[in-house]
Amino acid sequence: MVKVLFFAGLREALGAASESLALPAGIATAGALRDHLAARGQAWSALASMKNLRVAVNQRMVGLDAAVKDGDEVAFFPPVTGG
Repeated sequence: MVKVLFFAGLREALGAASESLALPAGIATAGALRDHLAARGQAWSALASMKNLRVAVNQRMVGLDAAVKDGDEVAFFPPVTGG
């Protein structure tokens, strides 16, 4: 199982702050997990098309090529602006 967290506008678009799911076979990176979730369609497709999507594995900012394994926490952050 992995715990997946969604933040800011992404959380609002998906209607969920988090979910736990069994890591599918063949999913070994944060990018592959993102693509797997995006394949759900509709609002989920934003994960794959969003520019500058940030990801953290176990509370450490990483690239989409970072390894993901059972028991990890993966967080997705959309680009944000401030002022």
